[in-house]
Amino acid sequence: MNVRRTALRIMPPVLALALAWGGALPANARGGQTGKSLYERLGGYNAIAAVVDDFVGRLITDKKFERFFVGHSTDSKKRIRQHIVDQFCAAAGGPCIYTGRTMKDSHAGLGITEDEWNAAAKDLVATLDKFKVGEREKKELLDFVGGLKGDIVEKK
Repeated sequence: MNVRRTALRIMPPVLALALAWGGALPANARGGQTGKSLYERLGGYNAIAAVVDDFVGRLITDKKFERFFVGHSTDSKKRIRQHIVDQFCAAAGGPCIYTGRTMKDSHAGLGITEDEWNAAAKDLVATLDKFKVGEREKKELLDFVGGLKGDIVEKK
């Protein structure tokens, strides 16, 4: 199974909420004109993990997303974080493999709204800006996440 296609279909519930709003990862994310993958241009695994840590921290402390974390142990939150790292890493052309559920299965019944999607997207953009992610790389990552929206948002 294609790792990129798998990454597009699967991701943990709360994480996908924030990541899902755009289009598909462009071919240049895999190297293109620069010869470097998006994974390399983002700074590799440690840089992606740092971005995800900040982003997940924003979600967990945001009152708008409280209902998604109720009942999750610290260990469960760490697992969600790791799924996000793996998904971003794989989608960016890195060596990671995402092994979580599909976005549709992960989010079914959560009643995620368009407003919640937009708020999570805003949190992700704030994180990317905090880490001074380049405009090209930010667009490619956001396009990937945006491609997941249809499987996540249940209420317009």
